[in-house]
Amino acid sequence: MKMTREQKYRMIEQAEPGEIASLEEKVEQCHWRQAFHIQPPTGLLNDPNGFSYYQGEYHLFYQWFPLGTDHGMKYWYHLKSKDLVTWNSAGIGIAPGDYFDSHGAYSGSALEHEGKLYMLYTGNARDEDWIRHPYQCMAVMDENGHITKWEHPVISNVPEGYTDHFRDPKLWKDGDSFYCVIGAQRTNLTGCAVLYRSTDLHTWEFEGELCTGLKSFGYMWECPDYFELNEAGVLIFSPQGLEPSGDENHNIYQSGYVIGKPLDTGTRRLEHGAFHELDRGFDFYAPQTMIDPQGRRIMVAWMGLPDIEYPTDPNGWAHCLTLPRELTLHEGKLLQRPIPELTTLRRNREDRVADTLFSESKTYEGFTGTAYELICEVDLLSAKVFGIEFRASETEKTVIKYNAVSRKLVLDRSQSGEPVATSYGEVRQCSWDKDHIKLHLFVDTSSVEIFVNDGEEVFTSRIFPHPESDEIRFFADKGEALFQAVKWDFT
Repeated sequence: MKMTREQKYRMIEQAEPGEIASLEEKVEQCHWRQAFHIQPPTGLLNDPNGFSYYQGEYHLFYQWFPLGTDHGMKYWYHLKSKDLVTWNSAGIGIAPGDYFDSHGAYSGSALEHEGKLYMLYTGNARDEDWIRHPYQCMAVMDENGHITKWEHPVISNVPEGYTDHFRDPKLWKDGDSFYCVIGAQRTNLTGCAVLYRSTDLHTWEFEGELCTGLKSFGYMWECPDYFELNEAGVLIFSPQGLEPSGDENHNIYQSGYVIGKPLDTGTRRLEHGAFHELDRGFDFYAPQTMIDPQGRRIMVAWMGLPDIEYPTDPNGWAHCLTLPRELTLHEGKLLQRPIPELTTLRRNREDRVADTLFSESKTYEGFTGTAYELICEVDLLSAKVFGIEFRASETEKTVIKYNAVSRKLVLDRSQSGEPVATSYGEVRQCSWDKDHIKLHLFVDTSSVEIFVNDGEEVFTSRIFPHPESDEIRFFADKGEALFQAVKWDFT
């Protein structure tokens, strides 16, 4: 049931007596709760925020509306981890409700400076005519974990030429200067990103718009993230309003990147190549990256999308985050690999299979489950199609397959269980022209992340099967394929 505006913009303290307890009870009874992904205790999770390393721990926040599955009054919910795998709740990190974030503490980022963690975020305020006023606000965490919001915004107006869709600051430091990129919409209703500069994190100067080759590319860019990798400049962002084209842009909104020469902060010029979607699946948005103490560039994203209803909504919760991925650059393309720390989730038992399949589908002992990691290497011999069906039963299955005729990798969730956003299609695919394929699956109660050939492509999706749909089937169609697979249970 959709909430009224008044219900959506309540603080957690304004919950009715028993409202949260009843929500918790509903959540607890949901059979789609995840086993090893970050998910909200109640209500709605969306963008990852403030992803950083501080005081010997990883810090990760997420956008959280505690009282329901609408996009309502947003908080920053705070998690901490030593290893990026086991996350401990630190409760609410940033609460909204002050003048400059009266209607939500929206997305932002974090940066360590002089022993403190600085968190720059968008304060969402609405006036009595319900007109939006975005403010870029600062909160600071000290070494005791205490977070203090600054009284006044550090960027209090939207520059001329842009609408009130002006949000999601991403911080970085270069030399003696601090920079942030902000997602924006021009007054001609096209999306872009703008650059600000500061020498002290207090006073910010508007430098101007990032000069990219994308003059009319959707109506809004959310969650921009600029970084450098192997001496290249990378801009990740989430454009809204792109039209589907071939196998691309079939989700309601996209997330992707451009790569080129490092950003010239003086001219704001970013020379770059084509835009590439980061993920080929159904549910991936608003990624955020950080650099860890080993120098790795790590990314997490929201495993969901705005303006889509999900099957867990009636159960009082929605969404989760992806597993952390390490980004590397190879031949002008970002590769995404699951971080090696995730091997600690593996239970002792390991199931293995090696078999040549000829126009058949087979199951093997030990190859069932609802929360596991599966690595499968397949050599195409003569089969026209081969692949894996998982979370399968007589009536349900999710399928990852390779069609050797069309040279396409295909993820099909048309029979995955409870349907999601079917108007946007139930199949996602991408071109692929190698006869050896390594499929690395992380299957959870209601999701799958599939890394292809060590992160050359990734398919991320929510799926909502019955708990008893736990079969794994390997198949080859119209010919032969050689399968070698290993599986570890996570529960």
